Amino acid sequence: MARQDGMAVISALLIAAVVAVIAAGMIERQGLLTRQVENRQLAVQGLWALEGGLQLSRQVLHEQRLRDPLVRAGQPWAQPLPEWSAGNLVFAGRLEDEQGKFNLRNLVVDGLVDAQALASFHRLCALIDIDERLATAIATLVIDSYPQRAVASPVQGAEPASGRLTSPASASATSPPRRPMLRSLDTLASLEGMNAKALQRLRRVVTVIPALTWVNGNTASAEVLAAQVPGLSLQQARALVAERDGGRWFINRGDFVNRLRMPQLATANVRVGINSDWFRLHGQARQGQRQVRLQALLRQREGQLPDVIWTRVGA
Repeated sequence: MARQDGMAVISALLIAAVVAVIAAGMIERQGLLTRQVENRQLAVQGLWALEGGLQLSRQVLHEQRLRDPLVRAGQPWAQPLPEWSAGNLVFAGRLEDEQGKFNLRNLVVDGLVDAQALASFHRLCALIDIDERLATAIATLVIDSYPQRAVASPVQGAEPASGRLTSPASASATSPPRRPMLRSLDTLASLEGMNAKALQRLRRVVTVIPALTWVNGNTASAEVLAAQVPGLSLQQARALVAERDGGRWFINRGDFVNRLRMPQLATANVRVGINSDWFRLHGQARQGQRQVRLQALLRQREGQLPDVIWTRVGA
């Protein structure tokens, strides 16, 4: 009888243990389902918040252009964007002037490698401690991503304005690109010799804009200006930037050239302006510790809201 009672107790304990395991599994699955629902809800609300932030950034740029065609630091667009709420999420973001950087698209003009732009890129890489072999690999990757003219000839009058294609059309036969078009600096991460620190240094001064552009002298770093202007030392560029950021903004291209104090420099070789049409939005929608990120490339146009060229959620 005692043995039967003992077996009954053991059976009851086993049943209780099984029930506890099943209940724990159900609770865990319920928690997982709840988290999945919350994540989907966050994603949906996050997209709404990001869309609102994107439209806000377009409005900020549009209003800035109406007030002042000059693009420089200290203006409303250069400040953190006003926070925007969607449900329980809050959007925060900032705009970055992409024309304050070297545009890799400038390496190829009308199917020909632009020697001046290539030299500027190599100078820039040297100034930010990018190995020469890596710089060559980057340039080769970019050049191979565009159609090439079969017959090399000088390009006359190829002076790209701020965000606008001004190169003359070419009737020469072209060969197709050997590699996919570079759309993001992320593609460079696979190059031999590239590491996270080198890529971070490049992101600060290099961009990929789908049009030929000049550098904005009012937002470019000293390294970019020294690379862009032949014969301008980094020390001279830093002094120029310090003067600019102290409140003496460049009011036009002639003002920039005059303040270089380089009378021997050919004006045609100075591909620096004082305006910008291309901006990048860095945004995030957050709820507590959770967040959804957004990047977008915007193109400014006269008299209308900027165009959204591309967006990347989760970037």
